[in-house]
Amino acid sequence: RPDAVFNALHGQWGEDGCVQGLLEVMGIPYTHSGVLASSLAMDKQRTKLVLKGAGVPSPEGRVISRFEAAGGHAMEPPYVIKPNAQGSSVGVHIIRKGDNRPPSELTSDKWSLGDDVLVEKFIPGRELTVAVMGDRALCVTEITTSLAFYDYEAKYAPGGSEHVLPARVPEAIAKRCLELALKAHQSLGCRGVTRSDFRYDETAKGEQVYFLEVNTQPGMTATSLTPEQAAYNNISFPDLCQWIIEDASCAR
Repeated sequence: RPDAVFNALHGQWGEDGCVQGLLEVMGIPYTHSGVLASSLAMDKQRTKLVLKGAGVPSPEGRVISRFEAAGGHAMEPPYVIKPNAQGSSVGVHIIRKGDNRPPSELTSDKWSLGDDVLVEKFIPGRELTVAVMGDRALCVTEITTSLAFYDYEAKYAPGGSEHVLPARVPEAIAKRCLELALKAHQSLGCRGVTRSDFRYDETAKGEQVYFLEVNTQPGMTATSLTPEQAAYNNISFPDLCQWIIEDASCAR
Protein backbone atom coordinates (compact mmCIF):
# COMPACT_ATOMS: atom_id res chain seq x y z
CA ARG A 1 0.00 0.00 0.00
CA PRO A 2 1.55 3.34 -1.02
CA ASP A 3 1.94 6.23 1.40
CA ALA A 4 0.60 8.56 -1.29
CA VAL A 5 -0.18 8.68 -5.01
CA PHE A 6 1.31 11.34 -7.27
CA ASN A 7 -1.44 11.82 -9.83
CA ALA A 8 0.25 12.60 -13.15
CA LEU A 9 -2.74 11.60 -15.30
CA HIS A 10 -4.52 13.94 -17.70
CA GLY A 11 -7.98 14.07 -19.23
CA GLN A 12 -10.83 11.61 -18.77
CA TRP A 13 -10.60 9.26 -15.78
CA GLY A 14 -7.39 10.78 -14.42
CA GLU A 15 -8.42 14.41 -14.16
CA ASP A 16 -12.20 14.33 -13.87
CA GLY A 17 -12.64 12.98 -10.34
CA CYS A 18 -12.78 9.25 -11.18
CA VAL A 19 -9.29 8.25 -10.02
CA GLN A 20 -9.66 10.68 -7.15
CA GLY A 21 -12.87 8.96 -6.07
CA LEU A 22 -11.23 5.54 -6.23
CA LEU A 23 -8.35 6.73 -4.06
CA GLU A 24 -10.81 8.26 -1.60
CA VAL A 25 -12.59 4.90 -1.26
CA MET A 26 -9.23 3.19 -0.73
CA GLY A 27 -8.20 5.81 1.81
CA ILE A 28 -4.94 6.61 0.01
CA PRO A 29 -3.72 10.24 0.06
CA TYR A 30 -3.22 11.69 -3.42
CA THR A 31 -1.88 14.87 -4.96
CA HIS A 32 -3.72 17.73 -6.66
CA SER A 33 -7.43 18.49 -6.39
CA GLY A 34 -10.12 16.31 -4.84
CA VAL A 35 -13.18 14.66 -6.37
CA LEU A 36 -15.54 17.63 -6.51
CA ALA A 37 -13.02 20.23 -7.69
CA SER A 38 -11.62 17.85 -10.32
CA SER A 39 -15.04 16.97 -11.75
CA LEU A 40 -16.16 20.61 -11.70
CA ALA A 41 -13.03 21.90 -13.41
CA MET A 42 -13.27 19.25 -16.13
CA ASP A 43 -16.80 20.47 -16.98
CA LYS A 44 -16.12 23.78 -18.71
CA GLN A 45 -19.69 25.09 -18.59
CA ARG A 46 -20.17 24.34 -14.88
CA THR A 47 -16.80 25.92 -14.19
CA LYS A 48 -17.98 29.08 -15.95
CA LEU A 49 -21.20 29.13 -13.90
CA VAL A 50 -19.39 28.73 -10.58
CA LEU A 51 -16.81 31.37 -11.42
CA LYS A 52 -19.42 33.78 -12.75
CA GLY A 53 -20.84 33.83 -9.23
CA ALA A 54 -17.35 34.58 -7.92
CA GLY A 55 -16.93 37.53 -10.28
CA VAL A 56 -14.51 35.85 -12.71
CA PRO A 57 -15.34 36.97 -16.28
CA SER A 58 -15.33 34.47 -19.15
CA PRO A 59 -16.41 34.63 -22.82
CA GLU A 60 -20.08 34.32 -23.71
CA GLY A 61 -20.92 30.68 -24.44
CA ARG A 62 -23.31 27.77 -24.13
CA VAL A 63 -23.28 23.98 -24.32
CA ILE A 64 -24.98 22.23 -27.24
CA SER A 65 -24.69 18.81 -28.87
CA ARG A 66 -21.89 18.25 -31.35
CA PHE A 67 -24.48 17.47 -34.02
CA GLU A 68 -26.19 20.82 -33.50
CA ALA A 69 -22.81 22.54 -33.60
CA ALA A 70 -22.00 20.83 -36.91
CA GLY A 71 -25.35 21.74 -38.47
CA GLY A 72 -24.63 25.44 -38.83
CA HIS A 73 -23.29 28.46 -37.04
CA ALA A 74 -24.28 28.34 -33.37
CA MET A 75 -23.37 32.01 -32.96
CA GLU A 76 -21.94 34.82 -35.03
CA PRO A 77 -18.33 34.01 -36.06
CA PRO A 78 -15.67 34.13 -34.90
CA TYR A 79 -16.29 31.59 -32.16
CA VAL A 80 -14.68 28.52 -30.64
CA ILE A 81 -16.02 24.96 -30.45
CA LYS A 82 -14.45 22.78 -27.78
CA PRO A 83 -15.44 19.50 -26.08
CA ASN A 84 -17.12 20.40 -22.80
CA ALA A 85 -15.15 17.85 -20.79
CA GLN A 86 -11.65 17.50 -22.24
CA GLY A 87 -8.27 19.06 -21.65
CA SER A 88 -5.03 19.85 -23.50
CA SER A 89 -6.98 21.69 -26.26
CA VAL A 90 -7.98 18.33 -27.78
CA GLY A 91 -10.81 18.70 -30.30
CA VAL A 92 -10.81 22.51 -30.26
CA HIS A 93 -11.82 24.37 -33.44
CA ILE A 94 -11.88 28.09 -34.18
CA ILE A 95 -14.67 29.10 -36.57
CA ARG A 96 -13.69 32.34 -38.28
CA LYS A 97 -15.65 34.84 -40.32
CA GLY A 98 -16.07 33.49 -43.83
CA ASP A 99 -16.05 29.83 -42.79
CA ASN A 100 -19.07 28.17 -44.39
CA ARG A 101 -19.78 25.76 -41.57
CA PRO A 102 -18.15 23.98 -38.61
CA PRO A 103 -15.86 20.98 -39.30
CA SER A 104 -17.42 17.65 -40.28
CA GLU A 105 -15.22 15.95 -37.67
CA LEU A 106 -17.95 16.79 -35.14
CA THR A 107 -20.30 14.19 -36.64
CA SER A 108 -17.69 11.56 -37.40
CA ASP A 109 -18.07 8.06 -35.93
CA LYS A 110 -14.45 8.41 -34.85
CA TRP A 111 -15.28 11.34 -32.55
CA SER A 112 -14.65 10.14 -28.98
CA LEU A 113 -14.70 13.41 -27.04
CA GLY A 114 -18.28 13.38 -25.79
CA ASP A 115 -21.54 14.58 -27.33
CA ASP A 116 -21.59 17.95 -25.55
CA VAL A 117 -19.50 20.82 -26.89
CA LEU A 118 -19.04 24.33 -25.56
CA VAL A 119 -19.59 27.02 -28.16
CA GLU A 120 -17.86 30.17 -26.98
CA LYS A 121 -17.23 33.64 -28.38
CA PHE A 122 -13.69 33.95 -29.72
CA ILE A 123 -11.69 36.55 -27.83
CA PRO A 124 -8.89 38.18 -29.82
CA GLY A 125 -5.70 39.02 -28.03
CA ARG A 126 -2.89 37.44 -26.07
CA GLU A 127 -2.74 34.09 -24.28
CA LEU A 128 -1.78 34.41 -20.61
CA THR A 129 -1.50 31.77 -17.91
CA VAL A 130 -0.98 31.71 -14.14
CA ALA A 131 0.02 28.78 -11.94
CA VAL A 132 -1.27 28.62 -8.38
CA MET A 133 0.58 26.74 -5.67
CA GLY A 134 -1.56 26.39 -2.57
CA ASP A 135 -2.65 29.91 -1.67
CA ARG A 136 -0.05 31.61 -3.87
CA ALA A 137 -0.36 32.72 -7.49
CA LEU A 138 3.15 32.40 -8.93
CA CYS A 139 3.37 34.78 -11.90
CA VAL A 140 1.99 35.52 -15.36
CA THR A 141 3.38 33.91 -18.51
CA GLU A 142 2.48 34.94 -22.05
CA ILE A 143 2.29 32.10 -24.57
CA THR A 144 3.04 32.70 -28.23
CA THR A 145 2.94 30.15 -31.04
CA SER A 146 3.30 30.13 -34.81
CA LEU A 147 0.38 27.69 -35.01
CA ALA A 148 -3.26 28.74 -35.41
CA PHE A 149 -3.70 28.67 -31.64
CA TYR A 150 -2.21 27.10 -28.51
CA ASP A 151 -3.29 23.53 -29.34
CA TYR A 152 -2.10 20.09 -28.21
CA GLU A 153 0.99 20.18 -30.44
CA ALA A 154 1.94 23.66 -29.26
CA LYS A 155 1.54 22.59 -25.64
CA TYR A 156 3.57 19.39 -25.68
CA ALA A 157 5.97 19.44 -28.65
CA PRO A 158 9.40 21.00 -28.08
CA GLY A 159 9.48 24.35 -29.87
CA GLY A 160 5.71 24.37 -30.32
CA SER A 161 5.36 27.56 -28.33
CA GLU A 162 7.37 30.32 -26.73
CA HIS A 163 6.87 31.30 -23.10
CA VAL A 164 7.49 34.92 -22.14
CA LEU A 165 8.11 35.05 -18.40
CA PRO A 166 7.10 37.36 -16.89
CA ALA A 167 4.51 38.45 -19.43
CA ARG A 168 5.07 41.89 -20.93
CA VAL A 169 1.71 43.31 -19.91
CA PRO A 170 0.72 46.34 -17.83
CA GLU A 171 1.15 45.87 -14.09
CA ALA A 172 -2.59 46.22 -13.52
CA ILE A 173 -3.31 43.40 -15.99
CA ALA A 174 -0.72 41.12 -14.39
CA LYS A 175 -2.21 41.80 -10.96
CA ARG A 176 -5.70 41.10 -12.29
CA CYS A 177 -4.61 37.74 -13.73
CA LEU A 178 -2.96 36.73 -10.45
CA GLU A 179 -6.11 37.64 -8.52
CA LEU A 180 -8.43 35.80 -10.91
CA ALA A 181 -6.27 32.65 -10.97
CA LEU A 182 -6.27 32.48 -7.18
CA LYS A 183 -10.00 33.17 -7.06
CA ALA A 184 -10.68 30.38 -9.59
CA HIS A 185 -8.51 27.96 -7.59
CA GLN A 186 -10.30 28.78 -4.35
CA SER A 187 -13.86 29.07 -5.69
CA LEU A 188 -13.71 25.60 -7.26
CA GLY A 189 -12.20 24.14 -4.08
CA CYS A 190 -8.93 23.13 -5.73
CA ARG A 191 -5.83 22.12 -3.82
CA GLY A 192 -2.16 21.61 -4.61
CA VAL A 193 -1.19 23.18 -7.92
CA THR A 194 -3.47 24.42 -10.69
CA ARG A 195 -2.97 26.59 -13.76
CA SER A 196 -5.54 29.02 -15.11
CA ASP A 197 -5.54 30.25 -18.71
CA PHE A 198 -6.69 33.70 -19.77
CA ARG A 199 -7.21 35.79 -22.87
CA TYR A 200 -6.09 39.41 -22.71
CA ASP A 201 -8.02 41.61 -25.14
CA GLU A 202 -6.15 44.88 -25.56
CA THR A 203 -8.77 46.19 -27.98
CA ALA A 204 -11.60 45.97 -25.46
CA LYS A 205 -12.66 48.97 -23.45
CA GLY A 206 -10.66 48.82 -20.25
CA GLU A 207 -8.34 46.11 -21.65
CA GLN A 208 -10.42 43.13 -20.53
CA VAL A 209 -9.04 39.83 -19.20
CA TYR A 210 -11.19 36.73 -19.77
CA PHE A 211 -10.86 33.42 -17.94
CA LEU A 212 -10.74 30.40 -20.27
CA GLU A 213 -10.19 27.34 -18.08
CA VAL A 214 -8.44 25.95 -15.04
CA ASN A 215 -6.15 22.93 -15.23
CA THR A 216 -6.21 20.86 -12.05
CA GLN A 217 -3.44 18.61 -13.39
CA PRO A 218 -1.06 21.10 -15.03
CA GLY A 219 1.73 19.64 -17.14
CA MET A 220 5.03 18.73 -15.51
CA THR A 221 7.15 18.09 -18.62
CA ALA A 222 10.33 19.82 -19.74
CA THR A 223 8.22 22.26 -21.79
CA SER A 224 5.52 22.82 -19.17
CA LEU A 225 4.51 26.17 -17.76
CA THR A 226 4.05 25.38 -14.06
CA PRO A 227 7.65 24.20 -13.44
CA GLU A 228 8.85 27.29 -15.33
CA GLN A 229 6.85 29.59 -13.11
CA ALA A 230 8.03 27.75 -10.01
CA ALA A 231 11.65 28.15 -11.14
CA TYR A 232 11.03 31.86 -11.70
CA ASN A 233 10.08 31.97 -8.01
CA ASN A 234 13.28 30.10 -7.05
CA ILE A 235 11.45 26.81 -6.54
CA SER A 236 13.39 23.96 -8.15
CA PHE A 237 11.65 21.08 -9.90
CA PRO A 238 12.53 18.60 -7.10
CA ASP A 239 11.27 21.09 -4.50
CA LEU A 240 8.06 21.59 -6.47
CA CYS A 241 7.47 17.83 -6.64
CA GLN A 242 8.23 17.47 -2.94
CA TRP A 243 5.78 20.23 -2.07
CA ILE A 244 3.07 18.59 -4.19
CA ILE A 245 3.64 15.23 -2.50
CA GLU A 246 3.65 16.74 0.99
CA ASP A 247 0.34 18.42 0.15
CA ALA A 248 -1.23 15.06 -0.77
CA SER A 249 -4.26 14.15 1.29
CA CYS A 250 -7.55 12.31 1.37
CA ALA A 251 -11.05 13.65 2.15
CA ARG A 252 -10.02 17.27 1.56
